[in-house]
Amino acid sequence: MLHCAVAPFSMTFLTSQTSSESESGYSPDVLILNRSNLAAEPLWKKESTVTQGASIPLVIEVVSTNWRDDYHKKYGEYEGIGIPEYWIVDYLALGGRNLIGNPKQPTISIYWLVEDEYQVSQFRGDERIQSPTFPELNLTAQQIFDAASSSSV
Repeated sequence: MLHCAVAPFSMTFLTSQTSSESESGYSPDVLILNRSNLAAEPLWKKESTVTQGASIPLVIEVVSTNWRDDYHKKYGEYEGIGIPEYWIVDYLALGGRNLIGNPKQPTISIYWLVEDEYQVSQFRGDERIQSPTFPELNLTAQQIFDAASSSSV
């Protein structure tokens, strides 16, 4: 059973760069938890800490002025812990041209693990989102961008 959590929430997941003593980690904008896998998480009940990528099948980050964190730092950490799918929703086209294209335009980058390395597909405008975790999803990139801009009004 999957459960969606939307920021703000209190949760930590350990990566190769963190330990339970350091109490560092991320609070993604949206994450999907695999509740059936939480029983295998040794720190979940006591500390709301996740150590296995299988417990988090999908993380979504919405880009803001700290876009380098989403495209570089978090990308590496999420890949390292083995999170199967990672979305970067860059609805303001803030990311670097080498990441979202030139000219810059709003982009959804979907990364998915293949042999422990992320592969990427990017979606813009009226392109239909293709998610390995949710293959039945029937949304375009523009529909997501429109929802984001209408919620910030």
